[in-house]
Amino acid sequence: MSRLPTPGRENSPEARATLGPMDLNPFSSPLRPALAGRRGAVAAAHPLAVAAGAEALASGGSAVDAAIAAQAALAVVSPDACGLGGDAFLLVREPSGAVLAVNGAGPSAARASRATTTGGLSVCVPGIVDAWTLAHARWGRLPLLQALAPAIAIAEDGLRADPALLAARDAQADRLRDGGAGDWSLLSLAPGAPFRQPALAAALRAVATGRAAFHEALAPAIARAVQRAGGALDEGDLLPPAATFEAPLAVPLGAATVHVQPPASQGVLLALALDALARGGHEPSDHMGVELTGAAFTLREDAAHGAALLGRLPPVDPARASRRAGPRAYLHTAGVAVADADGLVVSSLVSLFDDFGSGVFVPEGGFTLNNRAGGFTEGANAFAPGKRPVHTLAPAMVTRAGDATALSTPGADGQVQTLLQVLLAWGLRGDDLASAVSAPRWRSEGGRLLVEAGHPGRADLAARGHEVIELPAGDVRFGAVTAAGVSSGAPWALPDWRRQTWAGVA
Repeated sequence: MSRLPTPGRENSPEARATLGPMDLNPFSSPLRPALAGRRGAVAAAHPLAVAAGAEALASGGSAVDAAIAAQAALAVVSPDACGLGGDAFLLVREPSGAVLAVNGAGPSAARASRATTTGGLSVCVPGIVDAWTLAHARWGRLPLLQALAPAIAIAEDGLRADPALLAARDAQADRLRDGGAGDWSLLSLAPGAPFRQPALAAALRAVATGRAAFHEALAPAIARAVQRAGGALDEGDLLPPAATFEAPLAVPLGAATVHVQPPASQGVLLALALDALARGGHEPSDHMGVELTGAAFTLREDAAHGAALLGRLPPVDPARASRRAGPRAYLHTAGVAVADADGLVVSSLVSLFDDFGSGVFVPEGGFTLNNRAGGFTEGANAFAPGKRPVHTLAPAMVTRAGDATALSTPGADGQVQTLLQVLLAWGLRGDDLASAVSAPRWRSEGGRLLVEAGHPGRADLAARGHEVIELPAGDVRFGAVTAAGVSSGAPWALPDWRRQTWAGVA
Protein backbone atom coordinates (compact mmCIF):
# COMPACT_ATOMS: atom_id res chain seq x y z
CA MET A 1 0.00 0.00 0.00
CA SER A 2 1.11 3.59 -0.53
CA ARG A 3 2.74 5.11 2.52
CA LEU A 4 0.50 7.45 4.46
CA PRO A 5 1.96 10.57 6.10
CA THR A 6 3.11 10.04 9.68
CA PRO A 7 0.67 11.72 12.13
CA GLY A 8 2.05 15.05 13.30
CA ARG A 9 4.78 15.12 10.69
CA GLU A 10 3.01 17.65 8.49
CA ASN A 11 4.10 20.62 10.65
CA SER A 12 7.58 19.43 11.50
CA PRO A 13 10.69 21.36 10.39
CA GLU A 14 11.98 18.38 8.45
CA ALA A 15 8.73 18.17 6.45
CA ARG A 16 9.14 21.79 5.44
CA ALA A 17 12.72 21.17 4.31
CA THR A 18 12.16 18.17 2.05
CA LEU A 19 9.80 16.66 -0.47
CA GLY A 20 7.88 13.50 0.24
CA PRO A 21 8.98 10.29 -1.50
CA MET A 22 8.09 9.42 -5.09
CA ASP A 23 6.28 6.28 -3.90
CA LEU A 24 7.76 3.95 -6.52
CA ASN A 25 5.50 1.23 -5.17
CA PRO A 26 5.64 -2.21 -6.82
CA PHE A 27 2.52 -3.42 -5.03
CA SER A 28 -1.19 -3.07 -5.77
CA SER A 29 -2.64 0.13 -4.38
CA PRO A 30 -5.93 2.04 -4.35
CA LEU A 31 -3.81 5.03 -5.33
CA ARG A 32 -2.10 5.16 -8.69
CA PRO A 33 1.56 4.85 -7.74
CA ALA A 34 4.51 6.25 -9.64
CA LEU A 35 5.79 3.80 -12.28
CA ALA A 36 9.52 3.53 -12.94
CA GLY A 37 10.74 3.06 -16.52
CA ARG A 38 13.99 2.03 -18.17
CA ARG A 39 14.14 4.38 -21.17
CA GLY A 40 11.58 6.80 -19.81
CA ALA A 41 8.08 7.38 -18.48
CA VAL A 42 5.08 9.45 -19.54
CA ALA A 43 1.81 10.62 -18.01
CA ALA A 44 -0.84 12.24 -20.19
CA ALA A 45 -4.49 13.17 -20.42
CA HIS A 46 -5.49 10.13 -22.53
CA PRO A 47 -4.28 6.51 -22.75
CA LEU A 48 -3.61 6.79 -26.50
CA ALA A 49 -1.42 9.82 -25.87
CA VAL A 50 0.50 7.81 -23.27
CA ALA A 51 0.93 4.99 -25.81
CA ALA A 52 2.27 7.46 -28.39
CA GLY A 53 4.74 8.91 -25.91
CA ALA A 54 5.87 5.48 -24.74
CA GLU A 55 6.39 4.40 -28.35
CA ALA A 56 8.67 7.38 -28.92
CA LEU A 57 10.67 6.54 -25.80
CA ALA A 58 10.93 2.86 -26.73
CA SER A 59 12.26 3.88 -30.16
CA GLY A 60 15.13 5.77 -28.55
CA GLY A 61 13.45 9.17 -28.53
CA SER A 62 13.99 11.83 -25.91
CA ALA A 63 11.44 13.11 -23.42
CA VAL A 64 10.74 15.97 -25.85
CA ASP A 65 10.09 13.54 -28.71
CA ALA A 66 7.69 11.69 -26.43
CA ALA A 67 5.97 14.90 -25.32
CA ILE A 68 5.43 15.94 -28.94
CA ALA A 69 4.11 12.46 -29.79
CA ALA A 70 1.68 12.57 -26.88
CA GLN A 71 0.56 16.14 -27.61
CA ALA A 72 -0.07 15.28 -31.26
CA ALA A 73 -2.13 12.26 -30.24
CA LEU A 74 -4.17 14.50 -27.94
CA ALA A 75 -4.81 16.82 -30.88
CA VAL A 76 -6.41 13.85 -32.66
CA VAL A 77 -8.36 12.23 -29.81
CA SER A 78 -9.39 15.44 -28.02
CA PRO A 79 -10.01 18.08 -30.72
CA ASP A 80 -12.34 19.89 -28.33
CA ALA A 81 -9.46 20.58 -25.92
CA CYS A 82 -6.39 21.07 -28.11
CA GLY A 83 -5.02 20.88 -31.62
CA LEU A 84 -2.99 22.45 -34.40
CA GLY A 85 -5.03 25.62 -34.06
CA GLY A 86 -4.03 26.04 -30.43
CA ASP A 87 -1.06 26.55 -28.15
CA ALA A 88 1.61 24.61 -26.26
CA PHE A 89 3.58 25.65 -23.19
CA LEU A 90 6.51 23.55 -21.98
CA LEU A 91 9.01 23.59 -19.14
CA VAL A 92 12.07 21.48 -19.94
CA ARG A 93 14.65 20.48 -17.36
CA GLU A 94 17.88 19.52 -19.04
CA PRO A 95 20.23 16.81 -17.69
CA SER A 96 22.59 19.60 -16.60
CA GLY A 97 19.88 20.83 -14.21
CA ALA A 98 19.02 23.97 -16.21
CA VAL A 99 15.31 24.65 -16.75
CA LEU A 100 14.06 26.39 -19.87
CA ALA A 101 10.53 27.42 -20.90
CA VAL A 102 8.98 27.19 -24.35
CA ASN A 103 6.13 29.67 -24.82
CA GLY A 104 4.15 28.46 -27.83
CA ALA A 105 1.41 31.06 -28.20
CA GLY A 106 1.03 33.78 -30.80
CA PRO A 107 -0.45 37.28 -30.66
CA SER A 108 -3.77 38.73 -31.74
CA ALA A 109 -4.14 39.88 -35.34
CA ALA A 110 -2.14 42.98 -36.23
CA ARG A 111 -5.19 44.54 -37.90
CA ALA A 112 -7.72 43.62 -35.19
CA SER A 113 -9.57 46.52 -33.58
CA ARG A 114 -11.16 44.53 -30.78
CA ALA A 115 -11.38 41.03 -29.32
CA THR A 116 -14.34 38.75 -28.68
CA THR A 117 -14.69 35.50 -26.75
CA THR A 118 -15.73 33.42 -29.78
CA GLY A 119 -15.65 33.57 -33.57
CA GLY A 120 -13.07 35.16 -35.84
CA LEU A 121 -12.17 38.09 -33.58
CA SER A 122 -11.22 35.68 -30.77
CA VAL A 123 -8.46 33.93 -32.74
CA CYS A 124 -4.79 34.51 -31.92
CA VAL A 125 -1.91 33.06 -33.96
CA PRO A 126 -1.60 29.35 -33.07
CA GLY A 127 1.69 28.45 -31.39
CA ILE A 128 1.79 24.68 -31.04
CA VAL A 129 3.55 23.90 -34.33
CA ASP A 130 6.28 26.45 -33.64
CA ALA A 131 6.62 25.06 -30.10
CA TRP A 132 7.13 21.58 -31.51
CA THR A 133 9.71 22.64 -34.10
CA LEU A 134 11.59 24.84 -31.62
CA ALA A 135 11.73 22.16 -28.90
CA HIS A 136 12.51 19.38 -31.37
CA ALA A 137 15.45 21.27 -32.87
CA ARG A 138 17.06 21.59 -29.44
CA TRP A 139 16.15 18.32 -27.71
CA GLY A 140 14.70 15.91 -30.28
CA ARG A 141 16.44 12.67 -31.26
CA LEU A 142 13.86 11.09 -33.56
CA PRO A 143 12.81 12.50 -36.92
CA LEU A 144 9.75 14.66 -36.29
CA LEU A 145 7.70 12.48 -38.63
CA GLN A 146 8.45 9.45 -36.46
CA ALA A 147 7.27 11.31 -33.34
CA LEU A 148 4.05 12.34 -35.11
CA ALA A 149 3.45 8.91 -36.68
CA PRO A 150 1.17 7.49 -33.93
CA ALA A 151 -1.09 10.55 -34.12
CA ILE A 152 -1.20 10.35 -37.92
CA ALA A 153 -2.17 6.67 -37.72
CA ILE A 154 -4.99 7.38 -35.26
CA ALA A 155 -6.31 10.18 -37.47
CA GLU A 156 -6.19 8.00 -40.61
CA ASP A 157 -7.47 4.75 -39.11
CA GLY A 158 -10.09 6.39 -36.89
CA LEU A 159 -11.07 5.99 -33.28
CA ARG A 160 -14.31 5.70 -31.37
CA ALA A 161 -15.00 9.13 -29.95
CA ASP A 162 -15.53 9.02 -26.21
CA PRO A 163 -18.78 10.31 -24.66
CA ALA A 164 -17.10 13.47 -23.35
CA LEU A 165 -16.07 14.50 -26.88
CA LEU A 166 -19.53 13.79 -28.25
CA ALA A 167 -21.12 15.77 -25.41
CA ALA A 168 -18.81 18.72 -26.14
CA ARG A 169 -19.68 18.46 -29.84
CA ASP A 170 -23.41 18.53 -29.08
CA ALA A 171 -23.03 21.51 -26.75
CA GLN A 172 -21.01 23.47 -29.33
CA ALA A 173 -22.67 22.26 -32.54
CA ASP A 174 -24.29 25.61 -33.44
CA ARG A 175 -21.07 27.49 -32.82
CA LEU A 176 -19.10 25.00 -34.91
CA ARG A 177 -21.53 25.28 -37.82
CA ASP A 178 -21.29 29.06 -37.63
CA GLY A 179 -17.49 28.66 -37.75
CA GLY A 180 -17.52 26.65 -40.98
CA ALA A 181 -17.51 23.08 -39.61
CA GLY A 182 -20.84 22.06 -41.14
CA ASP A 183 -19.19 19.31 -43.23
CA TRP A 184 -16.82 18.10 -40.46
CA SER A 185 -17.51 14.40 -39.94
CA LEU A 186 -17.51 14.87 -36.16
CA LEU A 187 -20.77 16.79 -36.30
CA SER A 188 -22.69 13.85 -37.78
CA LEU A 189 -20.74 11.09 -36.04
CA ALA A 190 -22.92 8.43 -34.45
CA PRO A 191 -21.93 6.95 -31.07
CA GLY A 192 -19.59 4.01 -31.64
CA ALA A 193 -18.81 4.92 -35.25
CA PRO A 194 -15.13 5.42 -36.19
CA PHE A 195 -14.04 9.06 -36.27
CA ARG A 196 -11.58 9.43 -39.14
CA GLN A 197 -9.73 12.69 -39.77
CA PRO A 198 -7.88 12.47 -43.11
CA ALA A 199 -7.35 16.24 -43.41
CA LEU A 200 -5.78 16.38 -39.95
CA ALA A 201 -3.57 13.38 -40.75
CA ALA A 202 -2.34 15.14 -43.88
CA ALA A 203 -1.69 18.35 -41.94
CA LEU A 204 0.33 16.49 -39.30
CA ARG A 205 2.35 14.72 -41.99
CA ALA A 206 3.08 18.09 -43.59
CA VAL A 207 4.03 19.67 -40.27
CA ALA A 208 6.75 17.01 -39.90
CA THR A 209 8.60 18.78 -42.73
CA GLY A 210 8.84 22.04 -40.75
CA ARG A 211 6.94 25.12 -39.66
CA ALA A 212 6.51 26.41 -43.22
CA ALA A 213 3.97 23.66 -43.90
CA PHE A 214 1.70 25.28 -41.33
CA HIS A 215 2.67 28.94 -41.08
CA GLU A 216 3.05 29.42 -44.84
CA ALA A 217 1.36 26.63 -46.82
CA LEU A 218 -1.75 26.47 -44.61
CA ALA A 219 -1.75 30.21 -43.86
CA PRO A 220 -4.17 31.14 -46.69
CA ALA A 221 -6.71 28.54 -45.52
CA ILE A 222 -6.40 29.71 -41.90
CA ALA A 223 -6.80 33.35 -42.90
CA ARG A 224 -9.85 32.55 -45.05
CA ALA A 225 -11.51 30.65 -42.21
CA VAL A 226 -10.92 33.49 -39.75
CA GLN A 227 -12.07 36.19 -42.12
CA ARG A 228 -15.21 34.25 -43.07
CA ALA A 229 -16.00 34.31 -39.35
CA GLY A 230 -15.50 38.08 -39.11
CA GLY A 231 -11.90 38.09 -37.86
CA ALA A 232 -8.89 40.09 -38.98
CA LEU A 233 -6.08 37.49 -38.88
CA ASP A 234 -4.25 37.33 -42.21
CA GLU A 235 -1.37 35.41 -43.76
CA GLY A 236 1.16 37.98 -42.62
CA ASP A 237 0.22 37.40 -38.98
CA LEU A 238 1.25 33.76 -39.33
CA LEU A 239 4.75 34.38 -40.68
CA PRO A 240 6.68 35.54 -37.53
CA PRO A 241 7.69 32.88 -34.97
CA ALA A 242 4.87 32.09 -32.56
CA ALA A 243 7.07 30.29 -30.01
CA THR A 244 10.08 31.45 -28.01
CA PHE A 245 12.55 30.16 -25.46
CA GLU A 246 12.17 31.99 -22.14
CA ALA A 247 13.66 31.84 -18.65
CA PRO A 248 11.15 30.42 -16.16
CA LEU A 249 10.25 32.11 -12.88
CA ALA A 250 11.54 30.30 -9.78
CA VAL A 251 10.64 30.36 -6.09
CA PRO A 252 11.83 28.16 -3.19
CA LEU A 253 9.76 25.35 -1.72
CA GLY A 254 11.70 24.30 1.37
CA ALA A 255 14.98 22.91 0.05
CA ALA A 256 13.53 22.54 -3.46
CA THR A 257 12.83 25.07 -6.21
CA VAL A 258 9.55 25.46 -8.09
CA HIS A 259 9.89 26.73 -11.66
CA VAL A 260 6.80 28.15 -13.36
CA GLN A 261 6.06 29.28 -16.89
CA PRO A 262 6.86 32.96 -17.47
CA PRO A 263 4.50 35.42 -19.19
CA ALA A 264 2.43 35.13 -21.31
CA SER A 265 1.43 32.34 -18.87
CA GLN A 266 -0.21 33.22 -15.57
CA GLY A 267 2.14 30.74 -13.86
CA VAL A 268 3.41 33.67 -11.79
CA LEU A 269 0.20 33.36 -9.74
CA LEU A 270 1.38 29.99 -8.41
CA ALA A 271 4.78 31.52 -7.66
CA LEU A 272 3.08 34.42 -5.85
CA ALA A 273 1.14 32.07 -3.58
CA LEU A 274 4.21 29.97 -2.72
CA ASP A 275 6.36 33.06 -2.21
CA ALA A 276 3.79 34.67 0.10
CA LEU A 277 3.45 31.45 2.09
CA ALA A 278 7.21 31.45 2.74
CA ARG A 279 7.47 35.19 3.41
CA GLY A 280 4.59 35.13 5.89
CA GLY A 281 5.63 31.95 7.67
CA HIS A 282 2.08 30.63 7.22
CA GLU A 283 1.01 27.05 7.82
CA PRO A 284 0.49 25.12 4.55
CA SER A 285 -3.19 24.52 5.31
CA ASP A 286 -6.12 24.31 2.91
CA HIS A 287 -7.47 27.59 4.29
CA MET A 288 -4.20 29.36 3.56
CA GLY A 289 -4.13 27.82 0.10
CA VAL A 290 -7.60 29.20 -0.64
CA GLU A 291 -6.72 32.64 0.70
CA LEU A 292 -3.39 32.84 -1.12
CA THR A 293 -5.11 31.77 -4.34
CA GLY A 294 -7.71 34.51 -3.97
CA ALA A 295 -5.04 37.09 -3.23
CA ALA A 296 -2.91 35.99 -6.21
CA PHE A 297 -5.82 36.25 -8.62
CA THR A 298 -6.35 39.90 -7.69
CA LEU A 299 -3.13 40.46 -9.68
CA ARG A 300 -4.08 38.31 -12.68
CA GLU A 301 -4.63 41.25 -15.02
CA ASP A 302 -1.02 42.27 -14.41
CA ALA A 303 0.44 38.74 -14.73
CA ALA A 304 2.40 39.95 -17.77
CA HIS A 305 4.72 41.74 -15.31
CA GLY A 306 5.96 38.32 -14.15
CA ALA A 307 8.60 38.29 -11.40
CA ALA A 308 8.04 41.99 -10.71
CA LEU A 309 4.84 40.98 -8.90
CA LEU A 310 6.64 38.90 -6.26
CA GLY A 311 6.16 40.39 -2.80
CA ARG A 312 3.12 42.41 -3.89
CA LEU A 313 0.41 39.98 -2.78
CA PRO A 314 -2.37 41.62 -0.73
CA PRO A 315 -2.52 40.50 2.93
CA VAL A 316 -4.40 37.35 3.87
CA ASP A 317 -6.11 36.40 7.11
CA PRO A 318 -4.75 33.12 8.53
CA ALA A 319 -7.99 32.56 10.43
CA ARG A 320 -10.93 33.84 8.37
CA ALA A 321 -12.15 33.57 4.78
CA SER A 322 -12.05 36.68 2.62
CA ARG A 323 -14.34 35.21 -0.07
CA ARG A 324 -12.48 37.14 -2.73
CA ALA A 325 -14.14 36.82 -6.12
CA GLY A 326 -11.00 35.15 -7.41
CA PRO A 327 -10.76 32.72 -10.32
CA ARG A 328 -13.28 32.23 -13.08
CA ALA A 329 -15.32 29.13 -13.85
CA TYR A 330 -14.21 27.85 -17.26
CA LEU A 331 -11.95 24.82 -17.70
CA HIS A 332 -10.25 23.00 -20.58
CA THR A 333 -6.75 21.90 -21.71
CA ALA A 334 -4.71 18.66 -21.69
CA GLY A 335 -1.46 17.82 -19.90
CA VAL A 336 1.64 15.78 -20.76
CA ALA A 337 4.59 15.08 -18.46
CA VAL A 338 7.61 13.01 -19.57
CA ALA A 339 11.03 12.00 -18.26
CA ASP A 340 13.76 10.01 -19.96
CA ALA A 341 16.73 7.99 -18.73
CA ASP A 342 19.16 10.79 -19.60
CA GLY A 343 17.47 13.12 -17.11
CA LEU A 344 15.51 15.27 -19.58
CA VAL A 345 12.13 16.12 -18.00
CA VAL A 346 9.17 17.89 -19.65
CA SER A 347 6.09 19.48 -18.10
CA SER A 348 3.59 20.67 -20.69
CA LEU A 349 0.05 21.76 -21.51
CA VAL A 350 -1.77 22.10 -24.82
CA SER A 351 -5.04 23.93 -25.33
CA LEU A 352 -7.55 25.74 -27.55
CA PHE A 353 -8.89 27.68 -24.50
CA ASP A 354 -12.66 27.02 -24.63
CA ASP A 355 -14.25 23.84 -26.03
CA PHE A 356 -13.25 23.83 -29.72
CA GLY A 357 -11.67 27.25 -29.11
CA SER A 358 -13.19 29.93 -31.31
CA GLY A 359 -15.39 27.41 -33.12
CA VAL A 360 -13.71 28.54 -36.37
CA PHE A 361 -12.91 25.45 -38.44
CA VAL A 362 -10.15 25.09 -41.04
CA PRO A 363 -11.44 22.34 -43.36
CA GLU A 364 -8.15 22.05 -45.26
CA GLY A 365 -6.42 21.05 -42.01
CA GLY A 366 -9.27 19.42 -40.11
CA PHE A 367 -8.89 21.50 -36.93
CA THR A 368 -10.49 24.40 -35.10
CA LEU A 369 -8.68 27.57 -34.07
CA ASN A 370 -8.15 28.88 -30.55
CA ASN A 371 -10.09 31.73 -28.93
CA ARG A 372 -7.18 33.06 -26.84
CA ALA A 373 -8.11 36.67 -27.59
CA GLY A 374 -11.05 36.03 -25.27
CA GLY A 375 -8.47 36.03 -22.47
CA PHE A 376 -7.81 39.77 -22.70
CA THR A 377 -9.13 41.67 -19.69
CA GLU A 378 -7.96 45.00 -18.25
CA GLY A 379 -4.72 46.52 -16.95
CA ALA A 380 -1.55 45.08 -18.42
CA ASN A 381 -3.74 42.38 -19.99
CA ALA A 382 -5.91 44.82 -21.94
CA PHE A 383 -6.43 44.12 -25.65
CA ALA A 384 -4.14 45.59 -28.29
CA PRO A 385 -3.48 44.52 -31.89
CA GLY A 386 -0.53 42.16 -32.20
CA LYS A 387 -0.43 41.50 -28.44
CA ARG A 388 -0.41 38.22 -26.51
CA PRO A 389 -3.09 37.88 -23.81
CA VAL A 390 -2.38 36.27 -20.46
CA HIS A 391 -2.68 32.50 -20.82
CA THR A 392 -4.10 30.07 -18.29
CA LEU A 393 -1.56 27.37 -19.27
CA ALA A 394 0.70 27.03 -16.24
CA PRO A 395 2.84 23.87 -16.00
CA ALA A 396 5.36 23.59 -13.17
CA MET A 397 8.74 21.93 -12.56
CA VAL A 398 10.14 21.09 -9.12
CA THR A 399 13.90 20.53 -8.80
CA ARG A 400 16.04 19.47 -5.86
CA ALA A 401 19.64 18.26 -6.12
CA GLY A 402 19.62 15.81 -9.03
CA ASP A 403 15.89 15.11 -8.96
CA ALA A 404 13.18 16.82 -11.00
CA THR A 405 9.38 16.54 -11.05
CA ALA A 406 7.11 17.81 -13.83
CA LEU A 407 3.54 18.69 -12.81
CA SER A 408 0.69 19.88 -14.99
CA THR A 409 -3.10 19.81 -14.94
CA PRO A 410 -6.03 21.03 -17.03
CA GLY A 411 -8.62 23.32 -15.52
CA ALA A 412 -7.93 26.89 -16.75
CA ASP A 413 -7.81 29.08 -13.63
CA GLY A 414 -8.03 25.90 -11.57
CA GLN A 415 -4.54 24.87 -12.70
CA VAL A 416 -2.82 27.15 -10.20
CA GLN A 417 -5.11 25.94 -7.42
CA THR A 418 -4.69 22.22 -8.12
CA LEU A 419 -0.90 22.46 -8.35
CA LEU A 420 -0.76 24.57 -5.18
CA GLN A 421 -2.63 21.88 -3.25
CA VAL A 422 -0.33 19.13 -4.51
CA LEU A 423 2.76 21.18 -3.67
CA LEU A 424 1.52 22.05 -0.19
CA ALA A 425 0.77 18.41 0.62
CA TRP A 426 3.85 16.88 -1.02
CA GLY A 427 6.41 19.64 -0.67
CA LEU A 428 5.57 20.98 2.80
CA ARG A 429 3.28 18.60 4.71
CA GLY A 430 5.31 15.50 3.87
CA ASP A 431 2.74 13.38 2.02
CA ASP A 432 4.08 11.07 -0.67
CA LEU A 433 3.31 12.37 -4.15
CA ALA A 434 0.77 9.66 -4.98
CA SER A 435 -1.23 10.55 -1.87
CA ALA A 436 -0.96 14.28 -2.59
CA VAL A 437 -2.30 13.80 -6.13
CA SER A 438 -5.06 11.43 -5.07
CA ALA A 439 -6.39 13.46 -2.11
CA PRO A 440 -9.75 15.29 -2.29
CA ARG A 441 -9.39 18.85 -3.60
CA TRP A 442 -10.97 22.28 -3.39
CA ARG A 443 -11.45 24.92 -6.07
CA SER A 444 -12.17 28.56 -5.34
CA GLU A 445 -14.52 29.99 -7.93
CA GLY A 446 -16.34 33.31 -7.89
CA GLY A 447 -16.11 33.67 -4.11
CA ARG A 448 -17.44 30.16 -3.43
CA LEU A 449 -15.36 27.16 -2.38
CA LEU A 450 -16.07 23.93 -4.24
CA VAL A 451 -14.80 20.81 -2.44
CA GLU A 452 -14.64 17.20 -3.52
CA ALA A 453 -16.79 14.73 -1.63
CA GLY A 454 -14.87 13.29 1.31
CA HIS A 455 -12.60 16.30 1.77
CA PRO A 456 -11.30 15.98 5.36
CA GLY A 457 -11.04 19.74 5.84
CA ARG A 458 -14.58 20.62 4.84
CA ALA A 459 -15.87 21.36 8.35
CA ASP A 460 -12.84 23.49 9.22
CA LEU A 461 -13.12 25.47 5.99
CA ALA A 462 -16.80 26.16 6.63
CA ALA A 463 -16.06 27.21 10.21
CA ARG A 464 -13.56 29.77 8.88
CA GLY A 465 -16.28 31.40 6.80
CA HIS A 466 -15.83 29.80 3.40
CA GLU A 467 -19.00 29.16 1.40
CA VAL A 468 -18.37 25.45 0.99
CA ILE A 469 -20.20 23.54 -1.76
CA GLU A 470 -19.58 19.81 -2.07
CA LEU A 471 -19.27 18.24 -5.53
CA PRO A 472 -18.91 14.57 -6.50
CA ALA A 473 -15.42 13.12 -6.36
CA GLY A 474 -13.76 13.40 -9.75
CA ASP A 475 -15.77 16.40 -10.95
CA VAL A 476 -13.84 17.89 -13.89
CA ARG A 477 -13.39 21.19 -12.03
CA PHE A 478 -10.78 19.58 -9.78
CA GLY A 479 -8.29 18.96 -12.60
CA ALA A 480 -6.31 15.87 -13.53
CA VAL A 481 -2.61 15.95 -12.68
CA THR A 482 0.06 14.52 -14.97
CA ALA A 483 3.39 14.01 -13.20
CA ALA A 484 6.73 12.62 -14.32
CA GLY A 485 10.33 13.03 -13.30
CA VAL A 486 13.65 11.53 -12.37
CA SER A 487 14.45 10.34 -8.85
CA SER A 488 17.90 8.94 -8.05
CA GLY A 489 18.44 8.66 -11.79
CA ALA A 490 15.28 6.64 -12.50
CA PRO A 491 12.58 8.04 -14.81
CA TRP A 492 9.06 7.68 -13.43
CA ALA A 493 5.50 8.83 -14.16
CA LEU A 494 2.38 9.21 -12.04
CA PRO A 495 -1.19 9.80 -13.25
CA ASP A 496 -4.17 11.24 -11.45
CA TRP A 497 -7.20 8.97 -11.10
CA ARG A 498 -9.41 11.75 -12.42
CA ARG A 499 -10.65 12.07 -16.03
CA GLN A 500 -8.84 9.77 -18.51
CA THR A 501 -5.35 10.47 -17.18
CA TRP A 502 -2.94 7.55 -17.48
CA ALA A 503 0.77 6.72 -17.35
CA GLY A 504 3.15 4.35 -19.07
CA VAL A 505 6.84 3.46 -19.22
CA ALA A 506 9.39 2.24 -21.73
